Amino acid sequence: MEFSIGKIDHIQVAAPKGGEPEAIAFYSGVLGMKEIEKPEPLKSRGGVWFQFDEFQLHVGIEEPFNPAKKAHPAFKVSGYGILQNHLEENSITVTVDDSIQGVERFFVFDPFGNRLEFLK
Repeated sequence: MEFSIGKIDHIQVAAPKGGEPEAIAFYSGVLGMKEIEKPEPLKSRGGVWFQFDEFQLHVGIEEPFNPAKKAHPAFKVSGYGILQNHLEENSITVTVDDSIQGVERFFVFDPFGNRLEFLK
């Protein structure tokens, strides 16, 4: 082939109309992602963007809204146990999954019901 896919630039999850404050509280406030400004031509669509490491997570507004309960982004985490405790201390249900031998991971749902995976 004369092309190759290099890396993921960003991932997107959906939120209902007006969900921006909850997205900021969760993704920035709880998970520590940095909120970044959306390009001017996209601001009228709503939503909010975040930066983590060299990647971005975009929360887009979707109407009608349906959370992604199965499809999900997965994040490798430094301080895995600390994050797990932090989420639980913030009343976020953490579901540990040990179904893959040798893989430490857990799942949570964001405020909109989108599934997120975190791996050690």
